[in-house]
Amino acid sequence: MVKDAETPSCIGQVVQILKGRDEQKFAFIIKQLDDRFVLVADGDKRKFDRPKKKNVLHLTFMDYVSQEVRQSLLDTGRVTNSKLRYALNKFLDQHLEVQSKGE
Repeated sequence: MVKDAETPSCIGQVVQILKGRDEQKFAFIIKQLDDRFVLVADGDKRKFDRPKKKNVLHLTFMDYVSQEVRQSLLDTGRVTNSKLRYALNKFLDQHLEVQSKGE
C-alpha cells in the first residue's frame, strides 16, 4: 500500500505528510516541481491556489491516484477545492474501511 520515497510521484496521487505543521495529514500532489519537491493541496487547509511545497523525503506515497483530480489537472491545469475534498474523503473512507477490516 505504501511506496518508498524514491518512487517518482504522480499528479493526483495521495500522500501522507510526515514532517511539518501538517504532519500525519493526507493531501494530493498537484504539481511536480523537480525530482525533489512537489506541491500538495487538500482543498481544506491547503487550497489549490495556495499549495504547500514539500520535500518528497517528508512524504509517504500512498498507492492511490484519484483519476478525477488527475484528469482535471491534466485537462485544465486546475482543480476545484471541493473536488479535492471529495476525492480525499473518498480515499479516507476506503483506507479506514480496509484498516478496520484488517484488525
